[in-house]
Amino acid sequence: MTRNKIALIGGGQIGGILALIAAQKELGDVVVVDIPDIEGKVKGKALDIMEARPHDGWDINLEGSSDYSQIEGSDVVIITAGVPRKPGMTREDLLDVNLKIITNVANNVKKYAPDSFVIVVTNPLDAIVYTFYKISGFLKNRVVGMAGALDTGRFRAFIAMETGLSVKDVSCVVLGGHGPTMVPLPRLATVGGVPIDRLLSQEQIDAIVDRTRKAGTEIVKLLANGSAYFSPAVAIMQMAEAYLKDKKRVIPSAALCEGEYGIDGYFIGVPAVIGGGGVEKILEVELTDEEKEMLNNTLNVVKKTVEETGV
Repeated sequence: MTRNKIALIGGGQIGGILALIAAQKELGDVVVVDIPDIEGKVKGKALDIMEARPHDGWDINLEGSSDYSQIEGSDVVIITAGVPRKPGMTREDLLDVNLKIITNVANNVKKYAPDSFVIVVTNPLDAIVYTFYKISGFLKNRVVGMAGALDTGRFRAFIAMETGLSVKDVSCVVLGGHGPTMVPLPRLATVGGVPIDRLLSQEQIDAIVDRTRKAGTEIVKLLANGSAYFSPAVAIMQMAEAYLKDKKRVIPSAALCEGEYGIDGYFIGVPAVIGGGGVEKILEVELTDEEKEMLNNTLNVVKKTVEETGV
């Protein structure tokens, strides 16, 4: 029996942690690909994890490379390649730079790993995953953006922190684009089946929703140089594992909607069933008028960003 193969495009902070998690979970052999300028760094990270394997007995192999042909035969491709937003850089500047990067990545993934399941992480997420989908020509079930998994994880974390109860028992969902217009749904949030409005005041709930929307920015400000990497990596690997093990997990993800929630032709955060067939289904939640309006607001932001790609 051959092992699964996981290709990580981008060997920065998130890429390195992804490689470690994949090793710890023994999800498959890993290849980390990045630009020639930092090939030594990704080779070093891969070798470092290889040398960590004996301590916990992880039987998988890792390698670093700048050669895209090394991703051939990958079951899962995870794309974190791109530049983070720097001080003084506009969203448009970020989009321009990362569009060039994702175009190159999409062409190489299409060439060397045409049967893979692709998880896109690069920001601005909603536009970049759309661009990958268009350029690669992949089927919609084989391309997904990681955003809702992270946003929902943060929502769950804040509910657990505020109630003092186990995060394992918290269930909730966040819809919409990956940004300040995202739509957390406290109406559907529960702890062990108990609605959170039985456990928290409206003021506490409102504060949690606001913190969830601003969670990424909160970490950026605290770090002062960089953005979150532990929580995104764990969220990404949850999606990859659901695919590799055909788990049928319901994970809020940026999936291509074709009529669901009245949205047609855009990748946006929705509850998606991820299993061996990739994005197997989008689950629809009955929304209130207020929630529909918020989802429409986030859709308009996604549409604007997608239009700016010119794809």
